[in-house]
Amino acid sequence: MPQPNEHREIELPAGTIRYRDSGEGRPVVFVHGFLVDGRLWDGVAESLTARGGYRCIQPDWPLGSHRVALKPDADLSPYGLAQLFADFFEALDLRDAIVAGNDSGGALSQVFVSRHPERVGALALTNCDAFEEFPPGPFKPLPSLVKVPGAMELLALPLRVPAVARAAYKPFTKRPLPADLVASWAEPPLHDGGVKRDTRKFLAGMNKRYTLEAAERLRSFEKPTVIAWAPEDRTFKLKEGRRLAETIPGAKFVQVPDAATFVPFDQPQAVAEAIAGLDGAGASS
Repeated sequence: MPQPNEHREIELPAGTIRYRDSGEGRPVVFVHGFLVDGRLWDGVAESLTARGGYRCIQPDWPLGSHRVALKPDADLSPYGLAQLFADFFEALDLRDAIVAGNDSGGALSQVFVSRHPERVGALALTNCDAFEEFPPGPFKPLPSLVKVPGAMELLALPLRVPAVARAAYKPFTKRPLPADLVASWAEPPLHDGGVKRDTRKFLAGMNKRYTLEAAERLRSFEKPTVIAWAPEDRTFKLKEGRRLAETIPGAKFVQVPDAATFVPFDQPQAVAEAIAGLDGAGASS
């Protein structure tokens, strides 16, 4: 029997998903973004389980830092990933779950809950892609670039140098990421051909049409929602968070100071409080 902090594995139609499962109570399923894994949410999960009443589920989604490649024919477009999430929820029989997303995982969370709301009870979004920003700013060329033969190998080359890899992640946090964590996030697509294939599929599928469609669908999403946004983030601007909160009926907007894109890493206690607040969600603020 796996211990709470050990990985479990579940077989889904698209392949194997590894995840960690801790606590008891209402399920919270975390969705990380590109080139990180479920450990981004460790502090939030620890805070919620210590609070009590929450079952925290931290999957390693196939977004570049996963350790087990999916099947070669797996659909890793945003629609395909939304179906993967739905299959995961069904396999674990999760009901009334809180979906918590960050970065590109926040965009995928929007697509998922807007297309598969049946097992979702609430939504929590931290700084993330939305509307026209998928991918955001300087990353907009990536979907076209990764389709060029050999481009993935060139893009991955800098990650082979530990100091360069750490520098690549630095803009997304206010606090230093542990060197071993950065190394473990950067390593899988360098050495595993299947993971590299999955990563290319995900990046090639990023397109604002998915987030724009999700935003339209979310105008009728009436389940409790909180937008916990770091105003100091240089990647995802404050106005985008406010726009999300104005789009989703009754969404509560909370500012999280002293954080960058990886809000769950920088300010886990504040994010945990925002998620816990969904159980007594009120009107927008």
